[in-house]
Amino acid sequence: MARWVSRRRFLQTTSLTAAGAGLAGSAAVAASSAETAPADQKIKIIGIACSPRKGKTTAQAVRVALEAAKAVAPDRIEVELIELADLEIPGYVAAGIPLKEGQRDDFPPLAEKLADKQTAGIIVGSPVYFGCMSYLCKAFFDRCIVLRKQFALSGKVGGAVAVGAGRNGGQELTLQAIRTVLSSHEMVLVGDGKPTAHWGATVWNNGKDDITQDEMGMATLKNLGRRVAEVALACR
Repeated sequence: MARWVSRRRFLQTTSLTAAGAGLAGSAAVAASSAETAPADQKIKIIGIACSPRKGKTTAQAVRVALEAAKAVAPDRIEVELIELADLEIPGYVAAGIPLKEGQRDDFPPLAEKLADKQTAGIIVGSPVYFGCMSYLCKAFFDRCIVLRKQFALSGKVGGAVAVGAGRNGGQELTLQAIRTVLSSHEMVLVGDGKPTAHWGATVWNNGKDDITQDEMGMATLKNLGRRVAEVALACR
């Protein structure tokens, strides 16, 4: 099996400033390190749940993937679930439109977390709306243009989760949309690992907000989390 290329070849020392309309005055985004981390250094894997329904199936799904990721190396891997339902992320700022008076903007602190050198993996989960990602997911990705300008996510491992109301309810189309964005950041994309081994985790919400009955979906979540962790560790 070919050796994994170290993060040294993926990452460039980056210093991002949250600049542009609506970001003036915000703190600089943390730099990504080009140095190879010590073998025993902890890494972080962040899960982003892009559903307006706090704590529901998308958040549950991303949490399952994160738990599987941590299980790979509990002493080295830290995980964090971030729900966009808790945050205000005005998407229009990405178009250069200044924040409206009194408008809260929670994106800059989130950007700092994502760009931090300890963050080695990012799992993005979205519910399926008409065969694509949610509006929260799109607003989040649009705002990530500030990270894209300096390729602050380059070399980090990315995985995708899609939760649909049907077994074949547009999950793969949503995975494709998420993966397209992640690839634009020069991230290292992985799918759900073997034995399912496709493009990410595809989950079915049976209408009762209970994904645990979807055995296939649960398997893809666990395989995805494990694979993100394995590759993130190998790239360090």
